[in-house]
Amino acid sequence: MAEAVTAGGSPAVCYADRAFSVAARIVAHAQVAEQTFRIRLECPTIAATAVPGQFAMVRIPSRNDPLLARPLAVYDTFAEGRHADFIYLVHGKFTTALKDIPVGDELLVWGPLGNGFDLPPVDHLVLVAGGIGNTALLALGRERLGGATYGNPARVAPRARRVTFCWGARHAAMFADVDDFRAAGMEVHLATLDGSAGRQGTVVDLLDDVIAPEEPSLRVACCGPEPMMAAVTQWAQRRGVPCDVSLEAPMACGIGICFTCVAKVRDAEGGWDYRRTCIEGPVFDGSSIVW
Repeated sequence: MAEAVTAGGSPAVCYADRAFSVAARIVAHAQVAEQTFRIRLECPTIAATAVPGQFAMVRIPSRNDPLLARPLAVYDTFAEGRHADFIYLVHGKFTTALKDIPVGDELLVWGPLGNGFDLPPVDHLVLVAGGIGNTALLALGRERLGGATYGNPARVAPRARRVTFCWGARHAAMFADVDDFRAAGMEVHLATLDGSAGRQGTVVDLLDDVIAPEEPSLRVACCGPEPMMAAVTQWAQRRGVPCDVSLEAPMACGIGICFTCVAKVRDAEGGWDYRRTCIEGPVFDGSSIVW
């Protein structure tokens, strides 16, 4: 399930022919931050095959409002590939209903979907999250530090000597399970707009503080609100640093049919075309996005 790349360097289409549709039992469900919940599902086929950066479409059974499934990034997998965790922010009908579903009930889950992170070797990997963007990055950091393997068969990912995690939010109450990143061996740095935790300012301000100028063998992986990812991409471009972004586009189908999740992506000829985040992403080269 690793990301495929065409001869032109752009992500190839990742159809859902290797995804699984399952009824997944909820084994844990709790609030972990302001309006933020963590849910653990028993879904062995999905948990055993997902790689960092992929997602699943999740639907509440026996409900027609909302009728369609919603995409949730796979946060991490546990129990020898039997359980998958997802973290979500309560916003809208689906997540408002989901937060009240108790342990023991089942959800309909289809995944893993999309092209995840498949980064080349790098000495220092910098993970940058804004808002709920942490959900796409924990597994990537754990994998590159040698703390976990993902995929079936397990993929062999190049090790990073160092992984730094930078996370920005409006205020301290919005940070969820920060210790997961510390426990994985990552250096953790926080920024808040109101100064209630870490550096006061944006996550780009934080990058200026913690990343040495002209550091060799550096790469950035980023997820969060679109304006934040655009700013991080620009920060990386000024330094000549590669930057991969995981787009958080709204999706209705997750399999490339509806075209609701398209993004403007530059092509090799200098123009651009629409690419579907669900099957040609969600991970793209940040410099290729027409922000």
